[in-house]
Amino acid sequence: RRGGEVPVVGRLADAIAYRVPLAQERLGSLASPDDDAFTALNTAFLRDGAFVHLPAGAVVPEPIHLLFIAPGRSQSATHPRALISADENSAATVLTSFESLDDDGGARLTNAVTEAVVGPGANLRLCALQRESAGAFHIAATRIRQARGSRVSSVVVDLGARLSRREISAALDEPGAEVSLCGLYYGDGKRHVDNRAFVDHAAPEAASSEIYKGVLDGASRGVFCGGALVRPGAQKTVARQVNKNLLLSPDAEADSQPKLEIFADDVSCSHGSAVGQPDADALFYLKSRGIGEDAALALLARGFMSEVVAAIEDGAARQHVEDALAARLGGGA
Repeated sequence: RRGGEVPVVGRLADAIAYRVPLAQERLGSLASPDDDAFTALNTAFLRDGAFVHLPAGAVVPEPIHLLFIAPGRSQSATHPRALISADENSAATVLTSFESLDDDGGARLTNAVTEAVVGPGANLRLCALQRESAGAFHIAATRIRQARGSRVSSVVVDLGARLSRREISAALDEPGAEVSLCGLYYGDGKRHVDNRAFVDHAAPEAASSEIYKGVLDGASRGVFCGGALVRPGAQKTVARQVNKNLLLSPDAEADSQPKLEIFADDVSCSHGSAVGQPDADALFYLKSRGIGEDAALALLARGFMSEVVAAIEDGAARQHVEDALAARLGGGA
């Protein structure tokens, strides 16, 4: 910390009520009501949320946990909002959890918006875990803007809701910025999981990575749409996109669309996609060692997911996600 400032984690309503200049300046600067209908709806119903300010030089050793709980009644709607401001050379992990009070199967909507403004040299680690009830509809948008030499690592994990649709975008506005967008999703029954990731390379010598993995069972469907835009003049850009899906059922479906738009000539960019079933030899080996088929599939799924889980740098946040995965997959995993 510098100049006596300390990190602030509090209610967004308080920051608005007391006219905190930083909140007034940056709230809505990345997520505009003009973006789409759901962002407009969130803005219209904005009353409270979470406000995180990391002053210049501040380093928070423990993860900051933002917990949003959907009410336990059908036909309800919540519109969580989070504003994160990481000033120059600050560092922290922010874990955001979306939970439901019960799992009665009733329809309810969560429409979340997060804005993260990341200053020069800052290191912001984001982790989002969604495990809402079986009848829920979960819509989430995250907007990130990065300055020179900043680093953002984002890991999103979707394990619940009847329908989830998550959009995340990062604008690398100055040289040396780096962003890693990772995602993990699990679908069963007739769940629909939709992930959309986009990186805007507006400056040279910036790097991005998108790694999304899905495990789909039953008649579920997973969708991934990745994008990276390399603008003219954004030379020395490094951009990577990977989407892989593991289908545990013949009725499961995965749709993948990684995309690159490149308007510079000195870049290193790649994208790839793969969809497949569990390895038959690995499954046979586990079953031959006395492991039941459900437990064997769960173990293979956990191994498939491990790359994304390992991207969660904070040990406490990673353990929280691992426990949620073990509870969701079952099968002794």
